[in-house]
Amino acid sequence: MRVIRSFEIGNYLYCRRAWWYRKQGFESQNQTELASGTTLHRVHGRKVLAAGLMRTFGFLLLLLALVMLVAYCTTQLL
Repeated sequence: MRVIRSFEIGNYLYCRRAWWYRKQGFESQNQTELASGTTLHRVHGRKVLAAGLMRTFGFLLLLLALVMLVAYCTTQLL
């Protein structure tokens, strides 16, 4: 049984004719645009990953600041 990939479903839903051409072995004529789109998605993916890492780092810094505040307040009470 052949596995259907998610990008194939997306291609079919976007344009059935393009999906059929690809299935028949025809190559798209707009290779430059496809390469440009691939590069754009790769850059965007890296930015999303960097934003997620920065958010995690920010939460860790906030947690560290709260721990230090609690430690400072407990030493002042003693």
